[in-house]
Amino acid sequence: MTLSATNAPQSEPSPIDTSHVELKENRKDQSPLDSGSELQLGESPGVGMGRPLAHLWVDNISVQFDGFKALTDLTMTLDRGELRCIIGPNGAGKTTLMDCITGKTRPTAGNVYLVGEDREQKSLIELAEYEVAELGIGRKFQRPTVFQGHSVFENLELALATDRGVFHSLFASLSKSQREKIDQILETVGLSQRRDVRAGLLSHGEKQWLEIGMLLAQDPSILLVDEPIAGMTHQETERTAELLLGLAGKHTVVVVEHDMDFIRSIARTVTVLHQGKVLCEGSMDHCQNDPKVIEVYLGE
Repeated sequence: MTLSATNAPQSEPSPIDTSHVELKENRKDQSPLDSGSELQLGESPGVGMGRPLAHLWVDNISVQFDGFKALTDLTMTLDRGELRCIIGPNGAGKTTLMDCITGKTRPTAGNVYLVGEDREQKSLIELAEYEVAELGIGRKFQRPTVFQGHSVFENLELALATDRGVFHSLFASLSKSQREKIDQILETVGLSQRRDVRAGLLSHGEKQWLEIGMLLAQDPSILLVDEPIAGMTHQETERTAELLLGLAGKHTVVVVEHDMDFIRSIARTVTVLHQGKVLCEGSMDHCQNDPKVIEVYLGE
């Protein structure tokens, strides 16, 4: 989980028409944020006139490690408030992509932009991880990292997006608004009845929800969630799907997951990565029926 420096109803998009792929070669200087720009592979539907504004723009990034190309000319645009699922076989570049967005890895080429509501683009690639987190991009890794010895409530208190230090967080009185915020987060993640339970005693699923709650305490606008249902029971998986669907709209949510049944239950738009490139993008049905996807991933 990425914290800040103190310790940070939309309609379903139509499938991507790959007949416009060739436009990328002729329009490299045009941002997908420009109204009227045509859709390209790797871009999300809905960035044009009269549609939701883009929130995050991954612009033609490449990453190379000692000669190995982890990402190659990858472009992707996330709309504000959308829920995007990213899938792909092991080694497809999913983790490297998340690393580039959060400042952990600097691209060899290309750029990553956070897009404001006024369409101002802020480059992220020169920023440290904590600086990216402070801009409102929160990341939850597969393995939950909560404070095991503290209660659920105290975990959220420690995660509040304030300038307070750890000692002050644990022993100073919370304001009314801060308590109300924690209560609201507890309600959102379904842990209101577990607020006084030590985090180490929670089930695996509950720890995952608590960590998502700790991210929410940072007031993020973008949530990056890595394999959220690994090790969960069926009931916990269903609850997690409801939680992520509920967060979309208020937040831009990106989910990296291998469980295809879970992806089908939450997917609005799916991006399929393969060998560091965007192989296919669109609705789940569109991607699932794409011959290239069947060959390299879903058909395995």
